[in-house]
Amino acid sequence: DEDALVVQEAELSTKRRVGESEYNILVAQSNLAITYENLERLDEALRLKRDVYTGFLKLFGEEHEQTLRAVNNYATSLVRLERF
Repeated sequence: DEDALVVQEAELSTKRRVGESEYNILVAQSNLAITYENLERLDEALRLKRDVYTGFLKLFGEEHEQTLRAVNNYATSLVRLERF
C-alpha cells in the first residue's frame, strides 16, 4: 500500500545516503519493486527490477543465485507487460 511505499522509498534513500553496501541497496530496491507492482505501478517496478538485475550481475556475475533470481524477476515483469 501507499504507506509501505513511503517507508521503503525513505529506507532506500537513507541507505544510499549513509553508504550502505551495494548488496543492501539492491535488496531494498528489490523490495521497493515488489511494492510498486502491488500498487500496479508496473513501469516503475520494471525499471527497478532491471536495475537490481544489472546490479547483481556486476556484483556477483551471471551464474550467482542472486543474479539468477533477479533476472527471473525482471523477465517475469517483461512478460507481464508483454515487452519481450
